[in-house]
Amino acid sequence: MSGRFIAVVGPSGVGKDSVMEGLAETLPDLFLARRAITRPGEAGGEDFDGISEAAFLRLEAEGAFALSWAAHGLHYGIPIAVEMALAEGRDVLANLSRGVLTEAKLRFARFEVLSLTASPDVLADRLRGRGRETEAEITARLARADSALPDHIAAIEIDNSGPLKQTVAQALAALYPERAAR
Repeated sequence: MSGRFIAVVGPSGVGKDSVMEGLAETLPDLFLARRAITRPGEAGGEDFDGISEAAFLRLEAEGAFALSWAAHGLHYGIPIAVEMALAEGRDVLANLSRGVLTEAKLRFARFEVLSLTASPDVLADRLRGRGRETEAEITARLARADSALPDHIAAIEIDNSGPLKQTVAQALAALYPERAAR
């Protein structure tokens, strides 16, 4: 049986990567999809492969990405290697844009969405704390924070305004109810 492709979505600063890392620490067999992003590798924040736009577009044309999209003036790609992990029966966690969920649902047979939310104050503090965006960019990201998922996409929604450990426990219980029942 193939693994599940679990899309982790939410506004900038909600803690998608932190929650994913917490899940992977608890369940080491999870495959964390490492995104390719047209941002300098030293930009900090999440663990990603920073590449030039020209290299990204070449890789995209060559079919190196299972999914790719553009957002915030950057290009993002999920490497095709996720398909091998799924074929091995491993669940894959991927930080995705809400705008690519329809494509992901069509591409992956076993597909779920973990939608993270947080209060506007928490989001603003986290965005300022990571130091990647200007105040104007933070304001623009906060304005998009309430963007809805496409109507045909069901999601597990979890508030990540509180302690990370609590959010990870809630996500584990929702994604792996058989573990919680033990």
